[in-house]
Amino acid sequence: MSTTRLTELWVCRLGLVEYREALALQERVRAARQADALPDTLLLLEHPRVYTRGRRSSAGELPLGEDFYRERGIDIVDVDRGGKLTYHGPGQLVGYPIMRIVDVIVYLRQIEAAIVATLADGGLAARGRPEDGPDYTGVWTGDRKVASIGVHVSRGVTTHGFAINVDNDLEPFAWVVPCGLDGVSMTSVARERGGPGEPTVAAIAGRVAIHLAKAFERRAIEITPADLETALQESGIEQPT
Repeated sequence: MSTTRLTELWVCRLGLVEYREALALQERVRAARQADALPDTLLLLEHPRVYTRGRRSSAGELPLGEDFYRERGIDIVDVDRGGKLTYHGPGQLVGYPIMRIVDVIVYLRQIEAAIVATLADGGLAARGRPEDGPDYTGVWTGDRKVASIGVHVSRGVTTHGFAINVDNDLEPFAWVVPCGLDGVSMTSVARERGGPGEPTVAAIAGRVAIHLAKAFERRAIEITPADLETALQESGIEQPT
């Protein structure tokens, strides 16, 4: 890969994408990034209603039974990221940075700092890690959690990432034990600072791309989903099945 490519962060906005489809795309991009056929890449999107369970999840995080959630149109997917259970739904910005890293703890702190800076742009004071310990990874405003983070690293390249509650339905969080934290209060940017439809997912996406690129000393380059697909096909990398 050229020196110029090494300083870039490709940013691809995908809109609303089914969770398993997005997971498959992450695996394709990761394989290409591991081979240095693509630069670091940030996928920005929303998901239909879904609970995802990380490697440290337990059955008690879905206390009402899986049928209860599925009857309400919420899918349940087990994934290989760190962390425990979380919820995704429309109105929540999900970011999947697929990046080559050296230190996962430093990486997590950089993501937290970028999200904190993004929210500060809109006048919302937030912070990472209100207490010591891995369960508190994420971003909080006061004692309320506004963004969750969970990652996976394979051969030095990350998948999964972060979810910022922008203007999404928060009730599904109340039906579970979010992030494995009993009694945690989840909030959104709209609840804290705005009203219905304000701020928008698109506006937050633009800000977080800038701050992530700055945190990792990269230059953000916007690409389309078609651009990304072309680059993946031209990479010549055998894609995961």
